[in-house]
Amino acid sequence: MCKYGNMTGKPSPSLDEIKRAIRENDIQMLRLEYTDLLGINRGKLMPSAMVDEIFGEGIAFCLSSLSMSFDNSIVLSDYFPETNEDMKAVGCASTFTILPHCEHTALILGDLYFNGQPLLQAPREFLKNMIRKYRALGLEPVAASELEFFVYDKLADGGVKPYTNQPCTCYQANRRLDKKRFLYKLSNSFTKMGYEVLYMNHEYYPGQFELNWKHSKALNAADQSALFKYLSKDMAEEDDLMVTYMAKPKNAEGGSGCHFHLSLGDPETGENLCNDPKGDKGLSQVMLYFIGGLIKHAKGISVFMAPTVNCYKRYQPDSFAPVFIGWGYDNRSTYIRVPNERGKATRVELRAASAASNPYLALGAILAAGLDGIENKIVPPDAITTDLYHDTSQQTERLPDTLSGALAALEADEWMTQYAGRELIDAFGKLKRCEIEGYKKYVTDWEWDTYSYHI
Repeated sequence: MCKYGNMTGKPSPSLDEIKRAIRENDIQMLRLEYTDLLGINRGKLMPSAMVDEIFGEGIAFCLSSLSMSFDNSIVLSDYFPETNEDMKAVGCASTFTILPHCEHTALILGDLYFNGQPLLQAPREFLKNMIRKYRALGLEPVAASELEFFVYDKLADGGVKPYTNQPCTCYQANRRLDKKRFLYKLSNSFTKMGYEVLYMNHEYYPGQFELNWKHSKALNAADQSALFKYLSKDMAEEDDLMVTYMAKPKNAEGGSGCHFHLSLGDPETGENLCNDPKGDKGLSQVMLYFIGGLIKHAKGISVFMAPTVNCYKRYQPDSFAPVFIGWGYDNRSTYIRVPNERGKATRVELRAASAASNPYLALGAILAAGLDGIENKIVPPDAITTDLYHDTSQQTERLPDTLSGALAALEADEWMTQYAGRELIDAFGKLKRCEIEGYKKYVTDWEWDTYSYHI
């Protein structure tokens, strides 16, 4: 059974309590899942009678599933055996949840082990390791995500069209924009699963939506983000819809971000340690150091914020996605925004991540960067008070604008490679290089449309 149930901040039921819930709710099937390096949820469906194995010795999966690229090829890592041995996924009891949209079925997230030890390439293990380091300093990372996504109607010819196709519908929530009541289904289903849903709305671009839920301990925030992304796709299929978390799915449309909100709490009292009424603009010194670390390592963590080739087409001026590295108070043109709320709501909003980001890797990287700031007392630069997209006097360093550039920045960042670990960096980097090479060989519609007639 999961040894770190307290990391999620959720109750960690005993095996007997889980078995009782299975009987009382007539659960016939169990889904044991984990999130791989690409952010894909993988798992197995099994009869509920397998519950002892799930929370005991675990369920076997081929280790090489963690080094499977989008094109289905297996990318060899220096830290994976060539013999394609098994790893084990062991159920984390605090993640047991009954799926409202899937009859007689419950889902459990698993932690990955190899030869009896936590698997260092596992994204969830990376985040847990970072949380342990913060707890050793007397800090509890608290997080929430704002996830944007596009919804499409499926067409008979295999194509798709936007679920809604009207401009100027940002911050609306009505039946005209949700004709199949898909948002209602999402909100109700995840509320039943224990998510504290805050609100949902149509976003800036036609067919784009956003759903927000309440902050919680960082591991639970990552678990909920990973599950929301994949279960929302399942729910969409039931209504003949398609959901995508691509950073920029279509040429004529905008992009989808994942804004991470983070604060640091007292593990015992829950007090928000980022808040200090006597500090500059109400911010504590530890929060300023945290921001300093994020600014220092902005380039090094970019590949975890924007992990696909497609992500870098989102970073454009006036796109609500950052281009230059800087921070400010309630400034949406900056890399980091500090909202105006204080007290228990004092927090950092990192705006660089795309919806395609793996929440475990993204939050783990953010915490690693912030840890450098806290441990080494890195003072951030002055806050930006103007439009950083256009104020050239304030523009300093840019974020990487390609996946290959971001990968190189990570590998050049000694602090990040140390805390992410050579095992994870090697496997992740080789998967990303495989993706880059595949893209370099692919002829796009733009190339055909631009060159074919004239050349």
